[in-house]
Amino acid sequence: MQKVREFLKDTPYDDYEIEIASADASFRRYFRLKKENESLILMDSSLELDSLKPFVDITFRLLAVGVDVPQIYFKDLEKGYLVLQDFGSSDLLTKLDENNFKDLYKMAINEIVKMQEADINNLPIYDDEFLKLEMNLMEEWFLEKYLDIKLEDKQKNMIKDTLSNISKEVLKQPQNYFVHRDFHSRNIMNPDVNTLGIIDYQDAMNGAITYDLVSLLKDLYIRYEPKEMEELALYFRDLKGLDVSDEEFIRWFDFMGLQRHIKVLGIFARLYLRDDKDGYLKDLPLTLKYILETSKKYDETKELFKLLSKVELK
Repeated sequence: MQKVREFLKDTPYDDYEIEIASADASFRRYFRLKKENESLILMDSSLELDSLKPFVDITFRLLAVGVDVPQIYFKDLEKGYLVLQDFGSSDLLTKLDENNFKDLYKMAINEIVKMQEADINNLPIYDDEFLKLEMNLMEEWFLEKYLDIKLEDKQKNMIKDTLSNISKEVLKQPQNYFVHRDFHSRNIMNPDVNTLGIIDYQDAMNGAITYDLVSLLKDLYIRYEPKEMEELALYFRDLKGLDVSDEEFIRWFDFMGLQRHIKVLGIFARLYLRDDKDGYLKDLPLTLKYILETSKKYDETKELFKLLSKVELK
């Protein structure tokens, strides 16, 4: 906090009160600056300077297509700080319940449709190499390092072949869409009943049409019945005017979900083992549940299902 106070001395916010707002899986920290009736967010990226320019860049891309993202009031890219509009503390996770989840998810799906109109020029591309690079984190960090499983060569080859098949399936669906990459209930703020504010988009890429849809509807922090999520997925398909059958679209949705959740098993384990962040371990069971539910449905992933169904989480 002292470092933040030192930074604020040379800004218009020197006399604002400071309180911790939140942290995330990276080394970014967020503080709330308060003065009288005004409240702002200070993003501290001083330990992750490389993420700041992309955040500013993506902010303007999303504002240009009408997505409600935080306005930037002050920036110091050299030191790693931004002062942003405050969307408050109410995220979608705190608002979702059995009575409203369909309406709120439809609001969020409408935001995905808007985001997909954003400029993708020069964004990194979610290609075969990157899709597999992310999924490979599971074998190294989750199976081998976290669970201490000694994989046989046959199992390693099976995993490699399965991940290759998942990547191929993902690349069969429409590509070249703006991808937020972490569009879930904790990154969607709900400051009032009619507004959704989108945050944490600095890692955006150019990729598959269903990526953000999967992040939203197969959320790692809250779960609703798969059939109801499939209905909402098809609502997105219809909004986009895609001429594809229910079965084919759900296949796109499922394989994209497998890619994301396999990656996340590795990331959550790595956050614990490498970065000493244990807060995500409690989310491993739901992540694994999604993988098992989906992988048992398809011939291309049944062998992976057999392996992961025997896993015992710590």
